[in-house]
Amino acid sequence: MQWFKIWWSDRSQTWLRYGLLAVVMAVAIVGFGRSSALAVTPRHYTELDLPPAPEIQLPEYTRVELDNGMNVYLLEDHELPLVYGNSMIYTGGRLEPADQVGLASITGEVMRSGGTQAHPADVLNQILEQRAASVETGIDTTSGFASFSTLSEDLPEVFGLFAEVLRQPAFPQDKLDLSKSQWQGSIARRNDDPSGIAGREFQKLIYGADSPYARTVEYITLDNITRDDLMNFYQQSFQPQNILLGIVGDFETEAMKSLIEAQFGDWQPDPNAKAENADSLPAVSQAKVGGIFFVDQPQLTQSSVQIGHLGDRFDRPDYAAMSVLNEVMNGLGGRLVNNVRSRQGLAYSIYAFWSPRFDYPGLFIGGGQTQSETTVPFVQSTLTEIEQIRTTPITEAELIRAKDSVLNAFIFNFQTPFQILSRVMRYDYYGYPQDFIFQYQQKVAETTVEEVQRAAEENLKPENIVTLVVGNAAAIDPPLSTLSPDAEVTQIDITISPPRG
Repeated sequence: MQWFKIWWSDRSQTWLRYGLLAVVMAVAIVGFGRSSALAVTPRHYTELDLPPAPEIQLPEYTRVELDNGMNVYLLEDHELPLVYGNSMIYTGGRLEPADQVGLASITGEVMRSGGTQAHPADVLNQILEQRAASVETGIDTTSGFASFSTLSEDLPEVFGLFAEVLRQPAFPQDKLDLSKSQWQGSIARRNDDPSGIAGREFQKLIYGADSPYARTVEYITLDNITRDDLMNFYQQSFQPQNILLGIVGDFETEAMKSLIEAQFGDWQPDPNAKAENADSLPAVSQAKVGGIFFVDQPQLTQSSVQIGHLGDRFDRPDYAAMSVLNEVMNGLGGRLVNNVRSRQGLAYSIYAFWSPRFDYPGLFIGGGQTQSETTVPFVQSTLTEIEQIRTTPITEAELIRAKDSVLNAFIFNFQTPFQILSRVMRYDYYGYPQDFIFQYQQKVAETTVEEVQRAAEENLKPENIVTLVVGNAAAIDPPLSTLSPDAEVTQIDITISPPRG
């Protein structure tokens, strides 16, 4: 079942492997029997003369809008006898009621696991498995999705099943009960991973525990979810005018249009369904401004640390400059790895990223893992690096390395037709211009030392930084209170509220 997915999404890597194998064989053949004295002396990578990265060319795709408001994107690709489709639906967990956290995710799961009104789950699964095909659905924080993949010869039948899942999910009670049981197990285990604790609690500190961008599924919120709630949430969101459908693969465009019209053309919008818009999205502001917070886990021998504050969106003017700053700070050759990890030996891992989102503020988030006894020096050194990059211009060499890294990685956004069409749909979904990625590419290429300096000074705000440590209080020496004598270290209780009864 998975072989065509591998070819579809990673065939470039497959050809790369073949290419590398060919190079190795050629070197072996040419070098066979030659003395070591005649071998070519390898050169340092800085001495290699590499051609510039190829210019990105977007293939032609077809976009149509059905009479019911559904937007369709079609991109032919006849390299393999496969067809892949993916839809984005205007919905998300941020729209579920606060006392039913988990409703959106469970709705997206049971849409598929529960089968359709015409094909129960077991029958649907058997049909798809016999054809090495798949149909999947899900809902995350900001969107829903439904996808299919199939051999082109099975397209009419599989696409019909895909349409059934979108239009006629059954939502059987037993599949809802199974999903809730699995979620209950996840809740019971959620404090087993220190890094997971740090990530979860840091989101609550920044966005607020009741924010849809940070709140968590609890036993009580699961108890509040019924089959009727799933059906109502589905009915509000899964309407034709809320769907963007993209299809890539081995098909003829006109025939594909006819197939789509046959399956979705008679789907009429429900006039009672609510439409998501910018006004309906939850407001975002930073909940905790500054402060030191601690989760005591006596069994640990190391600390998981997260520091940062509220960030911004992709469409803000400083996104390109902050992307360059990310490269200066992170990765092999970056300041944090060089200074905090390698030279000072204070970290197992370390990072600090400006991490925006499409339609709500993301985060500036840093952190990593360190030994218990080096927790305070680790935090101090990380904050020092952040202050340094705010107040002192980066070097020209750092700028060149960072820009090259960003621009060279840029081409990997366009390895497959599916990646390309997904990006087109994503920009339409969030209301971004279609040339946004190329605007970004140009801005990165034009970024200067002065722009990075200004962007860092304006966007990195030490007075707003929240520090969270998950670790062993008895082993952290010096204690966290030495980070800021005037600040109180606030303990966070991560006790899981028990189920009802």
